[in-house]
Amino acid sequence: MVNIANPTVFVDLSRRVLPWLAAVTVALFAVGLWLSFAAPPDYQQGETVKIMYLHVPAAWMATFVYAVMAAAALGTLVWRHPLADAAQKAAAPLGAGFTFICLATGSLWGKPMWGTYWVWDARLTSVLVLFILYLGLIALWRAIDDPGRAARAVAILTLVGCVNLPIIKFSVDWWNTLHQPASVFRLGGPTIAPALLWPLIVMSLAFTCLFLTLHVMAIRNEILRRRIARVTMLAAAEGDRLHPEFAPGGA
Repeated sequence: MVNIANPTVFVDLSRRVLPWLAAVTVALFAVGLWLSFAAPPDYQQGETVKIMYLHVPAAWMATFVYAVMAAAALGTLVWRHPLADAAQKAAAPLGAGFTFICLATGSLWGKPMWGTYWVWDARLTSVLVLFILYLGLIALWRAIDDPGRAARAVAILTLVGCVNLPIIKFSVDWWNTLHQPASVFRLGGPTIAPALLWPLIVMSLAFTCLFLTLHVMAIRNEILRRRIARVTMLAAAEGDRLHPEFAPGGA
């Protein structure tokens, strides 16, 4: 694991792993979508229940990606490892994307079920807060010019924002909301019929592999971007040393 955390080793490993990750992702989505379309309608919700196969995996990934960012934030603050910062920065847009899909599909699902696209219940509001957190972290990275200061500031805000994760998870238990309680990950076992559960599991695996594929790609691109920026700065500094007359403020 220490070797993989080395940026050079990670870039080399990503070149070999990415084709396999992408292939597994495509295969899982193909099987998952086929199972989703073939799944029977729900006795209450009818065919609209199939929105679940996009909404629920996206909701799970929205919180999972933030947990990944929190772990990377610890790596940035405690060990000051550059790959941790790159991993956190690469995950933020992906988390925002999954959260947006969760909110959009939830609204489309809520209209026929609840009669409205949006209500300010605890689950919906806490997920909206998560989406705003993602956007705020992305904006904070762009607002601070110094990469080291930006990494530390974002890491601290990320860890503070972790308080929202248990609120999202247990909001249906703590407050009276329109969302139903957990029906998959529960002590008594899933309450969903197997014909509806298996497509959900496969689609969840597909979403997870999609995140892993895009995250590895984004980390690799971030490492390469930083290398190019470093080489450009060194070349500019060398040019200023050799030709001081062309440097800013030069005679």
